[in-house]
Amino acid sequence: MKYYDFPPRNKIYRAGRDARILGVCAGLSKHFGFDRSIVRLLTAIGAFVFFPTVIVAYFILALFLEKAPEDERPDTAYDAELRQRVRSEPHATVNSQRHRFRELDRRLQRLEKYVTSKRFRLDREFEGLKD
Repeated sequence: MKYYDFPPRNKIYRAGRDARILGVCAGLSKHFGFDRSIVRLLTAIGAFVFFPTVIVAYFILALFLEKAPEDERPDTAYDAELRQRVRSEPHATVNSQRHRFRELDRRLQRLEKYVTSKRFRLDREFEGLKD
């Protein structure tokens, strides 16, 4: 299976590796960007307060949510963070990425300007004389 064959990431899945019981809490926390332990804690508290409702809802979600597909390549920390930010605040993420690429483009333009300048050739000649 190729990277582009994977189903879209905006679907809610049960967690595979991070699962404790059936992976529902870990899957929900990954999708919505919450800490797994907080979701598990809230589920446990809800199970004590609203006993039958939360337990039944948990098992219904476990039945209907698909298990997360296993990726060929593991996500880097930046990929996972970026995916989470896109899911939670897409406009701000696009704006920050646009700003980041503009800054990289400016730096590249300054580098190209320096490398093609007479100053660069002069600096290289001075470096050659030092040796």
